[in-house]
Amino acid sequence: MQLDKKSMIKEAIRLLHAGVQPEKVKEQFRQVLESMDSLEIAKIEEELVKEGLKREEMQKLCDVHLALFRDQLEKQPVKVAPTRPIKVLMEEHRIMLQLAEQLTTLASKLLRINDETYAQEELHQIFHIAGELGNSEKHYLREENVLFPLIEKHGITEPPAIMWMEHDQIRERKKKLLTALKNREQLGFKAFKEQLWEDAKTLLNTLTNHFYKENNILFPTALNVVTAVEWSQAKEEFDEIGYCSFTPKELTVTAPVNVKPASTTQQAGLIQFETGSLTLEQLEGILETLPVDITFVDAEDTVRYFSRSDRRIFVRSKAVIGRKVQNCHPEKSIHIVNRIIESFKAGEKNVAEFWINLHNRLVYIRYFAVRNRNGKYLGTLEVSQDVTSIKTLEGEKRLLDWEA
Repeated sequence: MQLDKKSMIKEAIRLLHAGVQPEKVKEQFRQVLESMDSLEIAKIEEELVKEGLKREEMQKLCDVHLALFRDQLEKQPVKVAPTRPIKVLMEEHRIMLQLAEQLTTLASKLLRINDETYAQEELHQIFHIAGELGNSEKHYLREENVLFPLIEKHGITEPPAIMWMEHDQIRERKKKLLTALKNREQLGFKAFKEQLWEDAKTLLNTLTNHFYKENNILFPTALNVVTAVEWSQAKEEFDEIGYCSFTPKELTVTAPVNVKPASTTQQAGLIQFETGSLTLEQLEGILETLPVDITFVDAEDTVRYFSRSDRRIFVRSKAVIGRKVQNCHPEKSIHIVNRIIESFKAGEKNVAEFWINLHNRLVYIRYFAVRNRNGKYLGTLEVSQDVTSIKTLEGEKRLLDWEA
């Protein structure tokens, strides 16, 4: 991009931030705006954040940016093959918006009903739609754990970070909606239908704005920079995370993959430790059998390894390998992650531990500083464990008490 063009667009965005009306800015910069594409917009916003504009401020003003760029973006419709992961995400966007619109229509209809007895059909539909929207979490997990890391590897880090912030806002909106439905009887019909109307409207507006940004800026940017090989790998990782109950099945069909057997040299080779030796196959088997999830981040804050099992508590995909750990967390918790790592590097702390309630399970999360024999910091090990059953243990059960 030419320097003059870049400078002009940055100036246009700064004017918007200063409160100048979008139409005035659009008219002033019309000529340069007509030659813009989504990748250029993403790169400019990237630079603005690096120059000191806070992500939160950028996220707040994204809607204003869209007012500036909307005309140009809509001249560049996204064309994507049905087999690409982006197609799955866009189709899920369409379905979720349709569900949110139906929910808002039903909530509006409910406002005009005074007696709950005559609202049973509407309530039945509302609960069904809310369940479908609540089932959309894997959509966001696929974006956060596969798509975002892929884009970041090509030097585009800020747009994914801002989209993740919006994901958390959507989660809060859905949580509020589901809480209102859960507490329907306690609220009373009048208060419930008013709360539902507000929550449904807010969720619809949030999804509409968020999906527009992804469809018209983030996704075209991804299609510009991600390679065909990377898309193929991304599809496999999408399959591993899974899909929503409403994801069209024809978009998730995966062609058979020919898996090459591991080389005999690798199988025969031993990794020597002071206390014994293991084959690579044995070591991998041990790590994946541990009753905990582990993730290792090296001394440069880069994710290098995670264990894989069907029982993982938190989603991980191979796309996170090589990703900075700061980019694996939502914006609101990055400062805590940095403080923990800094304390490990300085030798002030060796362990940080937390526990949370997740899907009615008690999850114990610990971070350990990994050091060599001389105390040199090698990285951080994250260990997550479901301790719900462990917490209930009482008395004793000895080896001799075991029954086959």
